[in-house]
Amino acid sequence: MSTHPDYGAAFAAWRAAAGADWERYVRHAFVAGLGNGALPRPAFLHYLAQDYVFLFHFARAWALAAAKAEHLDEMRLAARTLDALANDETRLHVELCAAEGIDAAALLATPEAPETLAYTRYVLEAGWSGDLLDLLATLAPCVLGYGEIGVRLAREAAPGTPYRPWIDTYAGEAYQQTCREVGALTDAAIARRLGPGATALPRWQALSARFTTATRLEGAFWDMGLRGHP
Repeated sequence: MSTHPDYGAAFAAWRAAAGADWERYVRHAFVAGLGNGALPRPAFLHYLAQDYVFLFHFARAWALAAAKAEHLDEMRLAARTLDALANDETRLHVELCAAEGIDAAALLATPEAPETLAYTRYVLEAGWSGDLLDLLATLAPCVLGYGEIGVRLAREAAPGTPYRPWIDTYAGEAYQQTCREVGALTDAAIARRLGPGATALPRWQALSARFTTATRLEGAFWDMGLRGHP
């Protein structure tokens, strides 16, 4: 029996196709440091500041997903995810950084690292040049990868890790429900547009390649965070 959370058929297939790139992302040294508590605090704060800027652009991508939607249920879910990003997930970053003397204005003024710029613009370009499926394939590694990481770390993390609030956010039921909804949205959107033989189509391979590229960009984002400096 799989120990991975069930976020739908498309995610499971894309995850498997990403192979070593996926494992490098979800089991990165940065992630291990969150779990065992060994991650240096400056690296975590540097990551948080970059991730706050990342989430700003990620929210823009979900707004674009709402505009690209062809069905009301797709639009509604994209709007709910946008709301969760803009009003819930960013709150974690603000609260954790405020405890270190970094306010929200300073967070939003953070200069983008090259890895942040590359990843966010790749996602947005996929949306502008493609359709909802292109966007979902590039959005999925972040949304669903963090869900998978959160569930695993909640189970395996050292009791004394100072990063428990981060872990609990992504392992929590609210975030896990978002993951299930995004996975279901992705499956439904593929079925509507590509039909029952989707996985045999060249289009499927292109979507899988987008997912893998975004996965590699996630790994690079952890690399950036682990350096712990601008």
